[in-house]
Amino acid sequence: MTRSAINIRGNDDAARWLPLNADISASPPTQKAFSTDAAYDILAFAIEGKEAGLQVALCTLVDIRGGSSRALGAHMAVANDGRYCGYVSGGCTEAAIASEALETIRSGHDRFFMLGEGSRVFDIVFPCGGGITVAIHIVKDIEPLRYTMSLVDSRQSAWLHYVPRHEQLSVTTERCRTGWDGDAFVTCYRPSVRLILSGHTLEVETAASVAKAAGYDVIFFDDAASLPPDRALIDSHSAVALLQHDLDREIPVLEAALAASPFYIGALGSSRTHQKRVEQLLQGGHSAEVIARIKAPIGIFAGARDAQSLALSVIADIAATRQSFSAHN
Repeated sequence: MTRSAINIRGNDDAARWLPLNADISASPPTQKAFSTDAAYDILAFAIEGKEAGLQVALCTLVDIRGGSSRALGAHMAVANDGRYCGYVSGGCTEAAIASEALETIRSGHDRFFMLGEGSRVFDIVFPCGGGITVAIHIVKDIEPLRYTMSLVDSRQSAWLHYVPRHEQLSVTTERCRTGWDGDAFVTCYRPSVRLILSGHTLEVETAASVAKAAGYDVIFFDDAASLPPDRALIDSHSAVALLQHDLDREIPVLEAALAASPFYIGALGSSRTHQKRVEQLLQGGHSAEVIARIKAPIGIFAGARDAQSLALSVIADIAATRQSFSAHN
């Protein structure tokens, strides 16, 4: 059997021998269980597989050469019955990676799998000319995955550390960027965006539909009477969008947002309307620095007049801000 060694970190102990023409006759056919690129759902699939008595491999994108349609840390989970979910590329390599994961499970040891540029698997070439390396980890202990999900469920970020040398996973709550940290590859998991929408308007209804399609957790606060006593509902993973047409009704919600730590606060209205808003907030004792956190007029592009365009503008602005916030935190 011809074999080729891959060592993406210059560490011989971390590398595994990859079969180029392995006998896969004993492996079941691969099939996609469902389509998702949400890390939370992929971890849930891995846990459910292990709890059902299956062997499961967690595949993680750990190296990118050139361009890539997925970011570092993207996951797939593959069960030894052939079912898999997740993406580490644009969909052109997932079946091959699932097959490699099945072979990895049969071998009993973790390995790296290189595709595209630099790979010796000649029949898989990326159109962009780049390449990726995927770490395939045979999940032996699901407790790190469970703990990761429990932290996310409690609206906390979690960092999953994978050490190829020891074929082990561990979890911390210490802030770290996704990528290699010494001999460990770290993947960050954050709670879903919680979108606080204020207003009883067509714009709110349309924005809620777009936000839900994007996987956001949507909550409606129409005015002060609808505010919950626990203002902790607005956390650092929250965005607040005020799509009111009445300053008096929006001010209590806006004050609650300014007192909390959402990564985004935006308000509907013209520049003239916003100036009136600022004056009311200044009179209420809020500093100019705090008020400057408000994005007004709201949205990523100006001139949106219909509800559909405004909804796209607002949700795109929130998504862009979230991406920038995550990249720097």
